[in-house]
Amino acid sequence: MPDVSIQSPDGSFGAYLAAPASGKGPAMIIIQEIFGVNANLRAIADKYAAAGYFAIAPDLFWRQEPGVQITDQTEAEWQKAFQLYQGFNEVKGVEDLATTLSFIRQYPGVTGKVGCVGFCLGGKLAYLMATRTDIDASVSYYGVGIDKDIGEVSAITKPLLLHIAGQDGFVPPDAQNAIKEAVAGNFLVEVHVYPERDHAFTRIGGKHYHDGDAQLAHGRSAEFLAKHLG
Repeated sequence: MPDVSIQSPDGSFGAYLAAPASGKGPAMIIIQEIFGVNANLRAIADKYAAAGYFAIAPDLFWRQEPGVQITDQTEAEWQKAFQLYQGFNEVKGVEDLATTLSFIRQYPGVTGKVGCVGFCLGGKLAYLMATRTDIDASVSYYGVGIDKDIGEVSAITKPLLLHIAGQDGFVPPDAQNAIKEAVAGNFLVEVHVYPERDHAFTRIGGKHYHDGDAQLAHGRSAEFLAKHLG
């Protein structure tokens, strides 16, 4: 399906939109890593569409460089990705996601609830969507920097699923423990830790990809979303 344009108070930005074959159903916002709305992220959106969701992946780097689509396969791309990450305004990013949430809720055919799923940078933003918006359910894969805003846990009013890589090079043990302690006892938050996995263990083609735990995590996400968006 062609990209769509979303109007925000600061200008318009693009998003990839994949629709379910039925033409109706709930929706998912697919939140990017530091590589932009690349082929891998679009493939994830397509899988959600095949599962019956409208899947929309907004371009969150548009203020710096619209249309970023890079991979994790070369050093030069990694350097560019980190530059974009360092220049990223997290507050504005969440605002763009909230705008995307409003857009997709009104999109023709969207008849159910709306959730989000994010990876890496997107994993942090999925957490912030749970604390700062009224999105119906959020899934975070190995979010980087959640511990810095862990004080927002009390603002969560809708279900949140956290996938944590136990050997995550970007989320050290102290940060992981802070997250787990903060959400302990919160019935809205479900946490799964993958003790032997490193960051981005579900990124197909990535250095740390692990098929077994990737499929386990995706299965848990599917069950969680079916429960809360169905």
